[in-house]
Amino acid sequence: MSAFLYGVALQWRLDIRSKSLLITCYVVPLLFFGLMGGIFTSINPDAKNTIIQSMTVMGVSMGALIGLPPSLVEIYGSDIKKMYKANGVPLYLGVVSLFLSAFIHLLIMSGIIYVIAPIAFDAVLPADPLLYFGVTAVFIVVSSGIGSVLGLLMKSQTKLTMISQIIFLPSIMLSGIMFPVDMLPEFIKYAGKIFPATWGYELMTKSSFEIRLVIPLAGIFVAAVIICMIRLHKIGSE
Repeated sequence: MSAFLYGVALQWRLDIRSKSLLITCYVVPLLFFGLMGGIFTSINPDAKNTIIQSMTVMGVSMGALIGLPPSLVEIYGSDIKKMYKANGVPLYLGVVSLFLSAFIHLLIMSGIIYVIAPIAFDAVLPADPLLYFGVTAVFIVVSSGIGSVLGLLMKSQTKLTMISQIIFLPSIMLSGIMFPVDMLPEFIKYAGKIFPATWGYELMTKSSFEIRLVIPLAGIFVAAVIICMIRLHKIGSE
């Protein structure tokens, strides 16, 4: 247990120094928040009611789908995995430590948006802060699960970048944070439900906990865990 905690703490310190993680988990999401938050609230004053949730969904999706996977490729797509085996380190340690580190960073980023939005854009705070951060944590976990799958499946950084963008862009466009999903054709509207961002945004904008919105997220996360386990087993046998 102490070795596991040491590994997580070490990964946290490494991530703090990582320029790519700094950019995808903090710089770009917060710049987007600063720019688009002003535009959204200027065009539509009612946007202040959901600006915190929409900008959080965007930031978490970027950090989990674009920031997390490259770090996993660096471990499992290189000779670092051989060092794990040679030193008797469980292969899952890399995934778990990066997952937990990303979770902490994205939760901090979400907290920054939560604090700054009312000051900068007169945003309306969620009615129940405890519930809000609880469902935000659920969304971060599920999104990071998808990011972990991408990082384990891809061996090439170039291919990973392309696939990550293919998943990230539709998840943002179809989630409802840019424009109401009711404006979309029915087929595209339902296609958006395969992405965690759609369910996460709807859950985060509710004033009460709704289990029907958690079930799809739980299903996505379970599927991600199963895929990760299968992939780790395959990597271990290579």
